[in-house]
Amino acid sequence: MYRRTPPSRVSTTIPPQHYLHRDSLGLSSVVMHLIFVRKIGTLLHVKMSLISQSVLLNERKGNKLDREVADAVVDDEVQEVDLIEEIKLKKSKKRSVKTDDFSQKKKKKSKKSSIDMDVSLNEMAQEIEQEKMKRRQSKNASKEKAQKDAEEKMKSLESSLFGVIYNPLEFGKEFNADGKKQVKADAPLFFMDKSTSNEMVVYEEELHAMAAEDTNKEERKPAWIDEEEERTEVNIIRMNRLRKLRKEANEQVISGTDYISRLRAQHAKLNPGTEWANVDGKNAHESDFDEDSYDESGVTIAHGYEDAEANDFLRSNDDLVIKSNTKLLPGLLEYSRMVNANAEVPSNGPINSVQFHRNGQLLLTAGLDRRIRFFQVDGKRNPQIQSIFIEDCPVHKASFLPNGSEVILSGRRKFFYSIDLVKAAASKIGPLTGREEKSLEAFEVSPDSNTIAFIGNEGYILLVSSRTKELIGTLKMNGSARCLAFADGGQQLLSGGGDGHVYHWDLRTRRCIHKGTDDGSIGGSALCASQDSSMFASGSASGIVNVYKREEFLGGKQKPLKTIENLTTMVDHMKFNHDSQILAMISRVSKNGLKLVHIPSYNVFSNYPPTRSSIQYPRCLDFSPGGGFMTVGNAAGKVFLYKLHHYQNA
Repeated sequence: MYRRTPPSRVSTTIPPQHYLHRDSLGLSSVVMHLIFVRKIGTLLHVKMSLISQSVLLNERKGNKLDREVADAVVDDEVQEVDLIEEIKLKKSKKRSVKTDDFSQKKKKKSKKSSIDMDVSLNEMAQEIEQEKMKRRQSKNASKEKAQKDAEEKMKSLESSLFGVIYNPLEFGKEFNADGKKQVKADAPLFFMDKSTSNEMVVYEEELHAMAAEDTNKEERKPAWIDEEEERTEVNIIRMNRLRKLRKEANEQVISGTDYISRLRAQHAKLNPGTEWANVDGKNAHESDFDEDSYDESGVTIAHGYEDAEANDFLRSNDDLVIKSNTKLLPGLLEYSRMVNANAEVPSNGPINSVQFHRNGQLLLTAGLDRRIRFFQVDGKRNPQIQSIFIEDCPVHKASFLPNGSEVILSGRRKFFYSIDLVKAAASKIGPLTGREEKSLEAFEVSPDSNTIAFIGNEGYILLVSSRTKELIGTLKMNGSARCLAFADGGQQLLSGGGDGHVYHWDLRTRRCIHKGTDDGSIGGSALCASQDSSMFASGSASGIVNVYKREEFLGGKQKPLKTIENLTTMVDHMKFNHDSQILAMISRVSKNGLKLVHIPSYNVFSNYPPTRSSIQYPRCLDFSPGGGFMTVGNAAGKVFLYKLHHYQNA
């Protein structure tokens, strides 16, 4: 094999001359290059400066052009405005010329027509006044018509809800199904009123009738006459049952004739309606109790017998009824117990409120069973008309508004209810704005139906509008407030409480006009005022009742007319009847705790409450508007009904 030999390294050497030549060429090229770059930079700088100068020149030219254009536009606008003003001036001159001409013509015409204008203006004024008068008359007529229509609608709605309630109930008089009095078919439809003048116009027919009546009177002779009647004297004090025949408290002995006439009058009073005994044949319904007359002996004369002799009374059994304006005598109260007012639907809880409607036939009952019931009181069946259940308020007090349109009820709640009788709807009202009372159970309604006064906390009395049901004011007593009573038709309010004082408030100014101490009172618990506001009674926690004359009390005389001490426990409720001859007092914590006081003798009627039957624990009481009925509610849920014989109307 052949062996390859590696190539040998050949060394090359460059002579020093070549090194020198290469270095000289590199320096010159670098220098040249630098020179070239510098020239290019200067050229570029010059060019950029030229460009910037040209740009500045262009901008200056543009600004100058813009200024020239703007000046030209402004000049054009100024010229246009000048032209417009010139045109307006020309037109205004033309108009002024025309108006001057027109005004001159108008002045000429106005001078001619001034007299005619005055006349026409007067006529126009008269026509306007006449139209105003006509409109006023039409408005008044429309208002009166609207009021009459509203009253008729109210009456029709109430009569549809509550039956016949607008006919005042008179004892002994019957009504048909339509609520009208039954009149005989042959009864006269009208009569001649001759009381307007002193002269009497007599016709032939009347002369014949008068002659016939005279003959009938002459024919009326008694079957027999007892001569001993005039000589007999009767002592009406010895027997208790004859004391009711007295006409005066100190009367003892009467003659036999008076005794017989009074017995007949008492019989006719207790048993009215004997129409078959009328000799004239007239209907008893046509007579009016207010037309009764007395003879010289003081005997009550029946209708149709005013001209008859005294002996003629023995021959008839007519309505010899004592006048309703006769004073009630003390001692024994004439009354009869009727069917319980709620006998048809008795209550399941204590009765806290009973009240008659202003018509005297509708009765409201309410209690802790949370039901408001309405009964039509006739003394025989007393049917229930309506019942309303209040779910969240056991009733502590319920009251009609005096106008008869609503019922206000409350309990131990911070709200109360208003029941619209026409719509039969209940509205929940409260809590009162700005008040923190948790109970509104005690309140009174003003006689004018404008204000409802609630007893509040810490001596406050809350005044609420009955129309808007909103708080309209407050009154503040020194002690706690416990009882209220309105006076002067609702313009004044009486209040009593824990400090033993009686406050008089003027509701027009809402200020206390008088503050007096209740004699011997350790804390007031009940107040009531008579309907004429002449008297008021104040009951205390000790059972003492003071009767005051209001004018004397306001004048500073704080001694009561009478202090009644027949109750020994706290007085919870008091009530005057319509003519202030009876004052009722109730204490709820004592059995048979009800007393009736005769005014003005201030003696308690000894025969009430009845001894045979117990009224248990009474809680509330009310008299009918005419005084003929009295109703009492007790803790057992019963509502007793009594007929007071002294009064004719319910």
